[in-house]
Amino acid sequence: MTRETTGPVGLADGWYALSLLHGRIEAQVERALQAGHDLSVREFSLLDVLSRQHSGEGGHLRMNEVADAVVLSQSATTRLVTRLEDRGLLTRYLCATDRRGIYTDVTPAGLALLAQASPTHDAALRRSLEAAAEDPRLTSLVETVQRLSGAAAPASG
Repeated sequence: MTRETTGPVGLADGWYALSLLHGRIEAQVERALQAGHDLSVREFSLLDVLSRQHSGEGGHLRMNEVADAVVLSQSATTRLVTRLEDRGLLTRYLCATDRRGIYTDVTPAGLALLAQASPTHDAALRRSLEAAAEDPRLTSLVETVQRLSGAAAPASG
């Protein structure tokens, strides 16, 4: 049995296109962050997520919430936090109200690295989306990402 290649895009085709777009973006952003700042995409994402925490009620994320936010398993998140903690970019401490809870904060060095790496991340993301928009399989996905972010669509050439 062969699949029909003409007609409306099927669910699997949409999933493959989304996976392709994600893979291309992640690879380009990874190269840029590694080359410029010795950071992986996951490390950057973790620093970014944790930098958005705040001091008030519900302002800090527990490790399971951090894992969900960076789309990793809890064990992979713990290893990632440990690596960044060893580099002096994060610190962990016990929750004052629940001694079983462990919170993670970005250190001043981590915030400085995040500030330095953010323009690199954003530029690589922009370049990757512009390149992906040239691929007819990905154009509508790129437009959706740009709409969601409020970014202007790249000019068609």
